[in-house]
Amino acid sequence: MNVLNRNVLVLNYSYEPLNITNVKRAVCLILLDKAQRVENMNGKVLRYINGEFKVPSVIRIMRYINPFKRKVKFSRANIIKRDGGRCQFCGKKSKNLTIDHVIPLSMGGKHSWENCVACCPECNIKKGDRTPEMANMELLSKPKEPNIYTFLGDGEFARRQEWRKYLFLSQQ
Repeated sequence: MNVLNRNVLVLNYSYEPLNITNVKRAVCLILLDKAQRVENMNGKVLRYINGEFKVPSVIRIMRYINPFKRKVKFSRANIIKRDGGRCQFCGKKSKNLTIDHVIPLSMGGKHSWENCVACCPECNIKKGDRTPEMANMELLSKPKEPNIYTFLGDGEFARRQEWRKYLFLSQQ
């Protein structure tokens, strides 16, 4: 994998995790004095004509950003991610999940976090254009809007030892 496409943890001014970006963007933020390097990737450097630049693993934004004002983008991929890649009716894990509107749009349901769930094609066909109660189906969990911390963990914190301490700081 190209080192410029590797992931870099972005911390808020207060050292809370904000985002994950790539090395290319992180280096740009550092060079523009919008961020500072907190930790480096072990032994990774970018070489240029006049020397070397240590590749950052963790950077810190130089101004405070209110994390509660940041919203997770409403998208099919993020609905599936929020629901753990499982159908919210039968619990089956699948790569080809669809999105189901709990209250169908034809009945006044909204296209929102609180009304959309991941659903396998079989359950989506079974439910059809009805509410779960009408189809005699039950949701495994009530859909709600996720916070940004839900999407930061995504398994990478477990694999990247140098990132773990920043995740735990945000949950205290």
